[in-house]
Amino acid sequence: MQTHGYSQEEWAVRCDLAALYRVIAHFRWTDMIFTHISARVPGPEHHFLINRYGVLFDEMRASDLVRIDQDGRVVEPGAAEHPERYLVNPAGFTIHSAIHMARPDVFCVVHTHTAAGAAVSAQKNGLLPISQHALKYYGHLAYHDYEGIALDLAERDRLVNDLGPHNAMILRNHGLLSCGKSIPEAFQEMYFLERACEIQLRAMAGNAELVLPPPSVCEVTAQQYRRDEADGVMALQWQSALRMIEGTGREDYRS
Repeated sequence: MQTHGYSQEEWAVRCDLAALYRVIAHFRWTDMIFTHISARVPGPEHHFLINRYGVLFDEMRASDLVRIDQDGRVVEPGAAEHPERYLVNPAGFTIHSAIHMARPDVFCVVHTHTAAGAAVSAQKNGLLPISQHALKYYGHLAYHDYEGIALDLAERDRLVNDLGPHNAMILRNHGLLSCGKSIPEAFQEMYFLERACEIQLRAMAGNAELVLPPPSVCEVTAQQYRRDEADGVMALQWQSALRMIEGTGREDYRS
C-alpha cells in the first residue's frame, strides 16, 4: 500500500478522514470549502489533520489533508517550499484545536453549515424532543452562542466549556458540531443530529400542533441510545457509508 511517505498508522487515519469528507458530501452537508472535519494523528506530538483550504469534500483524498499542531502551524514536510499546497482555514483551526486540546478522548471532530442545522441553531428553543432521532440528544446536547466568525483564539475556552462532556453541539446562528472517540462515532453523531434538525423543520412547516413525549420517555430513549451505541454497530454503519462512496468516478480517496 502506497503511503506517500507517511507512517502506516497516519495513512490509515488519512484514508478514513478523506472518506468521511466524501460521505459528508454524499449527504449534501457541505458548504463548498467552508467547513471542516479533523482527526488526531497517532503519536505523542498532539498533531491533527484538517482539510486543505480549497478542496471540495467530494474530491478529498488522503494526500489532500494537512497536518498541523495545536498552534495551527503546518508540520508537513515540504510546507516551507510549497506553502500554497498546505493552506488551512483559520476558523477551522480555532474550533477544532479547542476541542482536540481540551478533550483527549476526542479523536474526530465534524462541523457543518447545513440549511437544517443553521435553521435550528437560530431557533430560540433549539432542538425539540419531537422525534426518535432528536431523543438521542435529550440531556446530551450542548449549545454555544454566536460570537462572530471563529477567528478569535480567546473563544476556544468558552466553546470548550459549553461543549463539556457532550459529543454534539449546536453553534447558535451558525451550524452543528459533533465529535467522537473514532471517525465512525463522530459520523454517527452528526448523522442523527442532522436528521433530527431536518425532521424538526418539516414538522414545524406543517403548521400543526407538535406532540412532545413526556420527559420520562425522553430520558429512557436517550439511555437506550447510550446502550445501543456499541462500537460494532457504529462500524456497521461506517462500512455501509463507505460502500456509498465507492465507484463515484472521482480519483480514489485513498490516494
